Amino acid sequence: MKEFALIFRLRDISDFKPSPEQMQERMNWLGSIAAQNKLVDKGNTLLPISGSAKTVKPNNVVTDGPYTEIKEFISGYIVVKTETIDEAVEIAKGNPIFKIGGSIEVREILKKD
Repeated sequence: MKEFALIFRLRDISDFKPSPEQMQERMNWLGSIAAQNKLVDKGNTLLPISGSAKTVKPNNVVTDGPYTEIKEFISGYIVVKTETIDEAVEIAKGNPIFKIGGSIEVREILKKD
């Protein structure tokens, strides 16, 4: 299996104050990934990133590359393990960040041999 970083982006992080319901929805999403034994890291370390990348935006729009606007902020990340980048994208599509206009960049993690 490969590992992929799901990098969460928001347009203006200073205005985002999640409600308890939004926090619970995010925790449920993380729990579902952990229940599948696909959650590697909840964002506690910095990791080298390499290889292909895709960005998942609201309404399940998927684009190639990490090409972001300068006005976006990284609000966090997690690492998942899947067979393909497309499977990691499918996991990303379930995140509630899209309800507040955020996006998720999906990048393959560089493995040291």
